[in-house]
Amino acid sequence: RKLVEDSTPDFDFFLMVVLSILMATFGLLAGSETIVIGSMLIAPLLYPILGLSLGISMSNHKLIRRSLKTIGKAIGFAVVAAIVATFLFSFGSFEGEISNNITSRTEPSLIFLIVAVISGFAVTYALVRPDLSETLPGVAVSVALIPPVAVLGIGIAKFDPGIVVGSAVMFGVNVLGIVAASMFAFSIMNVHGKEKIAQSAIKKEDKRVEKEEEEIKKIDEIEEEEGMPAAG
Repeated sequence: RKLVEDSTPDFDFFLMVVLSILMATFGLLAGSETIVIGSMLIAPLLYPILGLSLGISMSNHKLIRRSLKTIGKAIGFAVVAAIVATFLFSFGSFEGEISNNITSRTEPSLIFLIVAVISGFAVTYALVRPDLSETLPGVAVSVALIPPVAVLGIGIAKFDPGIVVGSAVMFGVNVLGIVAASMFAFSIMNVHGKEKIAQSAIKKEDKRVEKEEEEIKKIDEIEEEEGMPAAG
């Protein structure tokens, strides 16, 4: 239930994704690993990826579609945020060398894949076990997710196809590693028996999102009506 709730594609989720990517991008451009690490503490991108793993493990097509849609939207918002952050940081000037902090996130390696696999298994295990906290393993997973996405946006902003391709490949490989490890963890911990709980949580969260969207539409309609000139 917690996994479904934390991966709900609502305003709060996407806001935290954007904020974490902004922090990571500024940290990478400034050469500050401290800021990059800080961005990982607030990044929720992990949860829809685990939701994808859970959906595949349960053969739950609705959860799979929901997770893929959320991941796609999150990456879209994240890349745009990284591009904007790059422009803000450089004030439109794209001169200068790319730091090692950035180039290191464009070179997929076995080490990064192993980190993704181990952290994916660890956070899934901690998530299923209520007596354990998934916070620290979650930060470890974010190491494999947030910087590559931020670098992808930086590469686009700097019109550098090498950075774009390298970071995209690295992100994809890391996601596959996390999903595979998470599926393995879910399978050995027998989560199939909790499918009804997951279904119930999905319905509840989907209704909440629909209600939120309806409220936003109402606000937009009211603003449009107020902005219309008076007749006559």
